[in-house]
Order: sequence, then C-alpha cells, then structure tokens
Amino acid sequence: MSEEADLDYYAAIKEAELKLCRFPLESVRGVPLMRPIAENFDSIWEFNPHPLDLLIATYPKAGTTWTQEIVDLLLHNGNAELCKRAPTPVRSPFLEIVSPKPIPSGLDLLNKMDPPRMIKTHLPIQLVPPGFWENKCKVIYVARNAKDNLVSYFHFDRMNQTQPEPGPWDGYISKFMRGELAWGSWYDHVRGYWLQREQKNILYLFYEDMKEDPRREVERIMRYLDLSLSDDIISRIVALTSFKNMKENPMSNYSCIPTHVFNQSISEFMRKGEVGDWRTHFTPDQSNTFEEDYKNQMKDVDIPFRDSV
Repeated sequence: MSEEADLDYYAAIKEAELKLCRFPLESVRGVPLMRPIAENFDSIWEFNPHPLDLLIATYPKAGTTWTQEIVDLLLHNGNAELCKRAPTPVRSPFLEIVSPKPIPSGLDLLNKMDPPRMIKTHLPIQLVPPGFWENKCKVIYVARNAKDNLVSYFHFDRMNQTQPEPGPWDGYISKFMRGELAWGSWYDHVRGYWLQREQKNILYLFYEDMKEDPRREVERIMRYLDLSLSDDIISRIVALTSFKNMKENPMSNYSCIPTHVFNQSISEFMRKGEVGDWRTHFTPDQSNTFEEDYKNQMKDVDIPFRDSV
C-alpha cells in the first residue's frame, strides 16, 4: 500500500473522531461483537480470499501484532526498512473491523490490495468466512494462557475507546469467564481452532512457546510458509521482533492511532508482553475461583497451556 494511502487512512480516523465511541456488543450466531461488525457481518462472511492469502487468527491480546510482524519480515527476507512501509493495520488489514466513515473497513483495505495478503482476525473459527477453508488458505493461530490473556485484554479495553467500558477488575474476570467480552468466549475460541487444527492445516502456536524460544517458533512459522531463510536472517528477525524493539517501532506499537481511539496514557498498546503477569493482578480468591471455572470449561479438551516459562 502506498504512503499516500497510509496517510489517507489516518486522516480518515481523525475526521471520524466525533463518530467514534465505545460501541455496544451485539450477538452474531451467539458471539458478542461490536455493533458495527455485527451490522456488517453478512459482507464479512461473504469475503472470498485468494488461495495465497494468509490468515493470522487470535483471541484479542494473544500475540497478534507480534505474529504479524514476524510473518511480514519472513515474507520480505528480513528487510526491516521494507516492513516499515506502513503501520501494522495497513500492512495486515483487520478482516472484520468496521468503523464510522470515512475510516476504511478491513474489507475496504483488503479490496485495494493484491494477493497474497496477510489478514488479521479475532473471529472464532465458526465465524471465519468459509472461503478461507474452501480455498485452502494457510492459517496461523496463536493462543495465550487464559490468565495472562485476561489481564492484557483488561488493560487494552481500558485504553481502547471503541470497545465497551471494562468496568472494575473483579467484574471483568466474571465477564471473561462468561464469554461476555468482544469476540466472545476465550474457552470456545482456543478450543475451536485446536480441534480443527489438523483437518484445516492450521499452524497452532502458543504465546508462551514464542517467549521461551522465539527462534524455534520463528523457524516453525518459516517452514509452515514453505520458506527457507538463512540463519543470519532468522537471527535478525528474532531481534527485530523482540518486545523492546517492537515497542519502540512506530510501525508496530500503534502510536500512530490517535488518542481519542487508543488512549495510551491509560495503558500502552504494548504494555509488558510477559508470561505470568497475572500474578500481579489476581488475588488468591480470584485465582482459585478462576481455576475451578477453568477446569470445568476445559474438561473436554487437553490443550497444553502453561502460565510460566
């Protein structure tokens, strides 16, 4: 996408300032989504990707931007300057996002791009447009342990002025457990992609594995994409996608999003990126209650999550 198109995108966000608000959630096939997405879901469902398109899917705040940056660098042979051609949401459009005009929707951006395209989604697997499966697109899914994911999503909802007000921490835990946040139940989300990972050729990654050994996971992504890069380039990609470097990179840290949309004075988009930060948020009683509910909700599936590395 051209620099002019990039500038137009952010000018549109500025122009739409008065129309942006904390949108309420509406159910789409049992999944709560922000109202503009729900109202436009038919067109999202009908999206027909090219077979060479790549889908990066996550529950919100599970390592999406990190994975997008790794993939972009892999696809461009580790060329850091080329991967600074535009901010993340322009290089890798958010499939289902819909905002007030003149802000382009994810579909608007995708329709102006030539395949192969790198596409982001938070949709649970049952709401992913069927064209991705019919056209046998590659899909990378990243899952993060429930407690850290919950903490990160809480702080994101505090700063994101377009999603529902998160309310107090204790109540937010309850909403997470009941699947009442935007994009629905974490439990259903991670389970859905896990159970179909082999049938649909989904590369299922864990955030904790990426933190533990980023080189190993970058190489896994590389092989899945049928690429072969030198050890030096892999090392460069690992360094460029460290939390510190991405947090300082204006193309990946969402600092280009205006304050009336992402108020990073409340909480930074890239806040900590740690495994185990949940321990600084959950009280012992909250942790025990959450663990009991977790065991009940995940009793029918054995996904190897861990909350430490």
